[in-house]
Amino acid sequence: MASPAIDVAIEISLNDGESDYGSDFSPEEEQIVTQLLSGQKSRDDNPIVNDAEHDDSQRVLHLPRIVGRAQRSILFQRAKAADEEAEQISKSVERREQTTDLGNTIREPSIELVPENPNETPEDPKAGDTRSPLERFRTPPKKALSVTDLVSPAWCELQYWYTLTVHGRKRRTAEMKQGTRVHQKLEEQVHTTVRVDVQTKEDAWGLRIWNVIQGLRTLRSTGQTRELEIWGTVDGLVVNGIIDELSYICPDVNCEESLQKPQAKIEPPPDQTTISDFFKAQGGAALVEAARAKRRTQSDKVYLCDVKTRSIKKLPSGAAVRPTKMQLMLYHQLLSALATNTMGFSVLTDRYNLDPLQVFSDSFIVQVGSLNDDVFYDAPSEPSASQDSEPSLSQDSMSQLLAHNTLTSLWSFMIEEFQKTLPNGVDSLGKVLKAEYRSRDTGEILGSNTFAMNEEELKKFLDHEMEWWKGERKAEGVVVEEAYKCRGCDYAENCEWRLGKIEEAMQNVRKSKKTTAK
Repeated sequence: MASPAIDVAIEISLNDGESDYGSDFSPEEEQIVTQLLSGQKSRDDNPIVNDAEHDDSQRVLHLPRIVGRAQRSILFQRAKAADEEAEQISKSVERREQTTDLGNTIREPSIELVPENPNETPEDPKAGDTRSPLERFRTPPKKALSVTDLVSPAWCELQYWYTLTVHGRKRRTAEMKQGTRVHQKLEEQVHTTVRVDVQTKEDAWGLRIWNVIQGLRTLRSTGQTRELEIWGTVDGLVVNGIIDELSYICPDVNCEESLQKPQAKIEPPPDQTTISDFFKAQGGAALVEAARAKRRTQSDKVYLCDVKTRSIKKLPSGAAVRPTKMQLMLYHQLLSALATNTMGFSVLTDRYNLDPLQVFSDSFIVQVGSLNDDVFYDAPSEPSASQDSEPSLSQDSMSQLLAHNTLTSLWSFMIEEFQKTLPNGVDSLGKVLKAEYRSRDTGEILGSNTFAMNEEELKKFLDHEMEWWKGERKAEGVVVEEAYKCRGCDYAENCEWRLGKIEEAMQNVRKSKKTTAK
């Protein structure tokens, strides 16, 4: 946030009678300068300071709360019970329920670039270390790129650059902590987490892969899963992320239908009765409408949803939703690559220096196998016609882990689960993406935004961002129309872009005055 001293100094210059330009600002020019100096509070929409953080390396096993193949109707009932979810979250927040310390979190070997003085002035992007952001912050032994790394600059590249250079990573803000509580309560509706002690980094990665397998099975059995970790590559570089929610509920049926590939319409013979006409003739109009209603809510496609928490009820719009939109699109792209098995596992083993053929420790297999066979019932489930064709969630996990006791084998097993969940590859993924907004204080659903998947738009965005990450260009500030973002920025006081734009606006006024005088 800009310091009062700077704001006051510029305000005096604008109103000083001896100034050759201050008193001659037009209303439009004054508005631009005012936006640059103050703007509107915008932390709610800023992923750099607000997005709930996911620990992608916790030593916890995700156990499904509903074992067996429950009917999908359970999910649709849950979708209508949002108020109950909000009430549970609200009570938890009111009690300030402390998050259980799962302890012993696994972190990839990394060097955190935290300065001795956390209040130091951010680096000048044009000076100092000439290495690219990728070389400085995301090369081994430091952590790999995340989805957050790629989409946060959509808010403001300079702010993310300053965050990395001053702190080495995103700082955990009060907004993040509160948002994390809401996310954890939502996850608890689907998974029970149990601590697992691992012996090696191969064990740790085996646990992460096993959790994905469990997440995919939970999706198929209950129609919903949360906190699904995914991996992929962008420009040849490893990227990981965690999807908040996957379900079979289409957030916008009309939009989804409009995005489907056009198919040639086959006209029936003129004397052939259509199914709809047949049912209507038999007095079955109600059945036809019921089938249509079911199709509007249920789908064989899987849809992505990202949950955002806010302190205000107003939903974001315009440029404020761009980071979330890009985030969902990138999740869709990474998930598509896993569904089609187009990312070689060797990319991950090379990046994290893993031994793909090392056998998991006996301790790991025993813990995960026995824990997963425990009973975690929320409600009894009824078998479906397809249950015999696929393993239940309570199947002997020990035998599966023994049969897939290396990272290479377990990864292949996970890919098989992806292909069961998304049998038609990319076509099994819905093209409508949803951002759901909840109150940070109560968990109440405030509303949602939906976006259509757009591969060309995502590619253009990623190409531009990778130019900055690879050091091919300098970090850019926001356009003048988005200067309101500067209000919630901790680096506004010394931001060269911001101060430069103020000076640029003043110089334009001077030129305009001289032109008018002539």
